[in-house]
Amino acid sequence: MNYHFITIEGNIGAGKTTLAHLLSKHYNARLILEEFADNPFLPKFYENPGQYAFPLELFFMAERFKQQKEFLQQKDMFQTLTVSDYLFTKCLLFAKVTLPEDEFRLYQRLFEIINQQLIQPELLIYLHAPVNKLQANIKKRNRSYEQNIPDDYLFNIQETYTHYIKQHNIKTLYVDVTHADFLHNEKHLQVIIEALEKDYDDGQHYITLP
Repeated sequence: MNYHFITIEGNIGAGKTTLAHLLSKHYNARLILEEFADNPFLPKFYENPGQYAFPLELFFMAERFKQQKEFLQQKDMFQTLTVSDYLFTKCLLFAKVTLPEDEFRLYQRLFEIINQQLIQPELLIYLHAPVNKLQANIKKRNRSYEQNIPDDYLFNIQETYTHYIKQHNIKTLYVDVTHADFLHNEKHLQVIIEALEKDYDDGQHYITLP
Protein backbone atom coordinates (compact mmCIF):
# COMPACT_ATOMS: atom_id res chain seq x y z
CA MET A 1 0.00 0.00 0.00
CA ASN A 2 1.51 3.26 -1.20
CA TYR A 3 -1.07 5.52 0.43
CA HIS A 4 -1.76 6.73 3.95
CA PHE A 5 -5.06 8.56 3.41
CA ILE A 6 -7.69 7.42 0.90
CA THR A 7 -11.11 9.00 0.44
CA ILE A 8 -14.14 7.45 -1.23
CA GLU A 9 -16.65 9.82 -2.78
CA GLY A 10 -19.74 9.75 -4.94
CA ASN A 11 -23.34 10.81 -5.04
CA ILE A 12 -26.02 9.93 -2.49
CA GLY A 13 -26.55 6.17 -2.66
CA ALA A 14 -23.40 5.37 -4.64
CA GLY A 15 -22.09 2.89 -2.05
CA LYS A 16 -19.32 4.91 -0.41
CA THR A 17 -19.77 3.61 3.12
CA THR A 18 -20.01 -0.04 2.08
CA LEU A 19 -16.73 0.15 0.16
CA ALA A 20 -15.05 2.12 2.96
CA HIS A 21 -15.97 -0.60 5.48
CA LEU A 22 -14.64 -3.36 3.21
CA LEU A 23 -11.34 -1.60 2.48
CA SER A 24 -10.86 -0.74 6.14
CA LYS A 25 -11.35 -4.39 7.08
CA HIS A 26 -9.03 -5.62 4.34
CA TYR A 27 -6.18 -3.26 5.22
CA ASN A 28 -6.85 -3.01 8.97
CA ALA A 29 -7.18 0.73 8.38
CA ARG A 30 -8.65 3.50 10.48
CA LEU A 31 -12.13 4.36 9.27
CA ILE A 32 -13.73 7.80 9.11
CA LEU A 33 -17.46 7.64 8.41
CA GLU A 34 -19.70 10.61 7.91
CA GLU A 35 -22.10 11.08 10.80
CA PHE A 36 -24.97 12.40 8.72
CA ALA A 37 -27.66 11.02 11.02
CA ASP A 38 -26.62 13.51 13.72
CA ASN A 39 -27.57 16.51 11.58
CA PRO A 40 -30.93 17.74 12.94
CA PHE A 41 -31.52 19.86 9.82
CA LEU A 42 -31.39 16.99 7.31
CA PRO A 43 -35.05 15.85 7.43
CA LYS A 44 -36.14 19.49 7.53
CA PHE A 45 -33.98 20.29 4.49
CA TYR A 46 -35.63 17.64 2.34
CA GLU A 47 -39.03 19.04 3.31
CA ASN A 48 -38.09 22.71 2.87
CA PRO A 49 -34.70 23.19 1.11
CA GLY A 50 -34.93 26.96 0.82
CA GLN A 51 -35.33 27.51 4.55
CA TYR A 52 -32.92 24.92 5.90
CA ALA A 53 -30.10 24.67 3.34
CA PHE A 54 -27.72 27.09 5.06
CA PRO A 55 -27.95 25.66 8.61
CA LEU A 56 -27.77 22.16 7.11
CA GLU A 57 -24.52 22.85 5.25
CA LEU A 58 -23.02 24.82 8.15
CA PHE A 59 -23.72 21.97 10.58
CA PHE A 60 -22.21 19.43 8.19
CA MET A 61 -19.06 21.49 7.73
CA ALA A 62 -18.56 21.97 11.48
CA GLU A 63 -19.08 18.27 12.22
CA ARG A 64 -16.85 17.07 9.36
CA PHE A 65 -14.08 19.43 10.39
CA LYS A 66 -14.25 18.31 14.02
CA GLN A 67 -14.26 14.65 13.04
CA GLN A 68 -11.37 14.81 10.55
CA LYS A 69 -9.28 17.00 12.84
CA GLU A 70 -9.61 14.49 15.67
CA PHE A 71 -9.01 11.39 13.55
CA LEU A 72 -6.08 12.70 11.57
CA GLN A 73 -4.26 14.03 14.62
CA GLN A 74 -4.32 10.61 16.25
CA LYS A 75 -1.32 8.40 15.62
CA ASP A 76 -1.74 4.65 15.68
CA MET A 77 1.45 2.66 15.10
CA PHE A 78 -0.61 -0.40 14.13
CA GLN A 79 -2.74 1.39 11.54
CA THR A 80 -0.86 3.35 8.91
CA LEU A 81 -3.80 3.76 6.50
CA THR A 82 -6.92 5.89 6.97
CA VAL A 83 -10.01 5.38 4.80
CA SER A 84 -12.78 7.98 4.76
CA ASP A 85 -16.18 7.78 3.09
CA TYR A 86 -16.28 11.51 2.36
CA LEU A 87 -14.07 14.29 1.07
CA PHE A 88 -14.10 17.46 3.16
CA THR A 89 -14.54 19.46 -0.05
CA LYS A 90 -17.93 17.76 -0.23
CA CYS A 91 -19.09 20.63 1.99
CA LEU A 92 -18.41 23.13 -0.75
CA LEU A 93 -19.77 20.98 -3.57
CA PHE A 94 -23.13 20.36 -1.92
CA ALA A 95 -23.38 23.99 -0.79
CA LYS A 96 -22.88 25.10 -4.38
CA VAL A 97 -26.00 23.15 -5.33
CA THR A 98 -28.18 23.96 -2.33
CA LEU A 99 -27.38 27.61 -1.47
CA PRO A 100 -28.27 30.86 -3.25
CA GLU A 101 -25.29 32.81 -4.55
CA ASP A 102 -24.91 35.30 -1.67
CA GLU A 103 -25.08 32.58 1.00
CA PHE A 104 -22.71 30.39 -0.98
CA ARG A 105 -20.08 33.16 -1.12
CA LEU A 106 -20.20 33.49 2.67
CA TYR A 107 -20.07 29.73 3.10
CA GLN A 108 -17.11 29.52 0.72
CA ARG A 109 -15.13 32.05 2.76
CA LEU A 110 -15.66 29.99 5.92
CA PHE A 111 -14.77 26.79 4.08
CA GLU A 112 -11.49 28.17 2.75
CA ILE A 113 -10.37 29.17 6.26
CA ILE A 114 -11.18 25.75 7.69
CA ASN A 115 -9.95 23.62 4.79
CA GLN A 116 -6.38 24.94 5.13
CA GLN A 117 -6.11 23.23 8.51
CA LEU A 118 -6.83 19.71 7.25
CA ILE A 119 -4.73 17.01 5.62
CA GLN A 120 -5.85 16.26 2.08
CA PRO A 121 -6.18 12.65 0.85
CA GLU A 122 -3.52 11.26 -1.45
CA LEU A 123 -6.04 9.37 -3.55
CA LEU A 124 -9.75 9.75 -4.28
CA ILE A 125 -11.93 6.79 -5.27
CA TYR A 126 -14.95 8.25 -7.04
CA LEU A 127 -17.99 5.98 -7.44
CA HIS A 128 -20.19 6.92 -10.37
CA ALA A 129 -23.70 5.59 -10.98
CA PRO A 130 -26.61 6.88 -13.06
CA VAL A 131 -29.44 8.60 -11.23
CA ASN A 132 -31.85 5.67 -11.63
CA LYS A 133 -29.33 3.37 -9.91
CA LEU A 134 -28.84 5.90 -7.11
CA GLN A 135 -32.59 6.12 -6.60
CA ALA A 136 -32.85 2.34 -6.45
CA ASN A 137 -30.14 2.22 -3.78
CA ILE A 138 -31.81 5.03 -1.84
CA LYS A 139 -35.12 3.16 -1.88
CA LYS A 140 -33.38 -0.05 -0.81
CA ARG A 141 -31.69 1.42 2.26
CA ASN A 142 -35.03 3.01 3.19
CA ARG A 143 -34.09 6.14 5.12
CA SER A 144 -37.42 7.90 5.43
CA TYR A 145 -36.17 11.44 4.82
CA GLU A 146 -34.40 10.41 1.59
CA GLN A 147 -37.34 8.79 -0.18
CA ASN A 148 -38.46 11.90 -2.09
CA ILE A 149 -35.10 13.25 -3.28
CA PRO A 150 -35.69 14.66 -6.80
CA ASP A 151 -33.76 13.28 -9.76
CA ASP A 152 -32.68 16.83 -10.65
CA TYR A 153 -31.00 17.25 -7.27
CA LEU A 154 -28.99 14.04 -7.70
CA PHE A 155 -28.06 15.01 -11.26
CA ASN A 156 -26.83 18.45 -10.14
CA ILE A 157 -24.72 16.87 -7.39
CA GLN A 158 -23.26 14.45 -9.95
CA GLU A 159 -22.37 17.26 -12.35
CA THR A 160 -20.76 19.30 -9.56
CA TYR A 161 -18.54 16.40 -8.51
CA THR A 162 -17.48 15.67 -12.10
CA HIS A 163 -16.63 19.30 -12.79
CA TYR A 164 -14.63 19.61 -9.56
CA ILE A 165 -12.56 16.49 -10.19
CA LYS A 166 -11.72 17.51 -13.76
CA GLN A 167 -11.02 21.15 -12.89
CA HIS A 168 -8.65 20.38 -10.02
CA ASN A 169 -6.92 17.40 -11.69
CA ILE A 170 -7.19 15.34 -8.50
CA LYS A 171 -5.57 11.90 -8.44
CA THR A 172 -8.75 9.89 -8.84
CA LEU A 173 -9.79 6.29 -9.47
CA TYR A 174 -13.06 6.73 -11.37
CA VAL A 175 -15.21 3.62 -10.93
CA ASP A 176 -18.49 2.96 -12.73
CA VAL A 177 -20.59 1.21 -10.08
CA THR A 178 -23.78 0.83 -12.14
CA HIS A 179 -23.60 -2.95 -11.72
CA ALA A 180 -21.26 -3.11 -8.72
CA ASP A 181 -21.88 -5.29 -5.68
CA PHE A 182 -18.83 -4.93 -3.46
CA LEU A 183 -20.54 -6.67 -0.57
CA HIS A 184 -21.47 -9.90 -2.36
CA ASN A 185 -19.11 -10.06 -5.35
CA GLU A 186 -15.50 -10.60 -4.28
CA LYS A 187 -14.24 -9.95 -7.81
CA HIS A 188 -15.52 -6.37 -7.70
CA LEU A 189 -13.74 -5.66 -4.43
CA GLN A 190 -10.58 -7.35 -5.69
CA VAL A 191 -10.43 -4.99 -8.68
CA ILE A 192 -10.31 -2.02 -6.31
CA ILE A 193 -7.68 -3.65 -4.08
CA GLU A 194 -5.45 -4.41 -7.07
CA ALA A 195 -5.89 -0.85 -8.34
CA LEU A 196 -4.71 0.51 -4.99
CA GLU A 197 -1.41 -1.34 -5.36
CA LYS A 198 -0.42 0.89 -8.29
CA ASP A 199 0.98 4.42 -8.52
CA TYR A 200 -0.90 7.04 -10.49
CA ASP A 201 -0.31 10.46 -11.98
CA ASP A 202 -2.70 13.30 -11.18
CA GLY A 203 -6.00 13.17 -13.01
CA GLN A 204 -8.68 10.53 -13.58
CA HIS A 205 -7.93 6.85 -14.02
CA TYR A 206 -10.87 4.72 -15.06
CA ILE A 207 -11.36 1.40 -13.29
CA THR A 208 -13.61 -1.20 -14.94
CA LEU A 209 -15.38 -3.85 -12.90
CA PRO A 210 -15.94 -7.34 -14.39
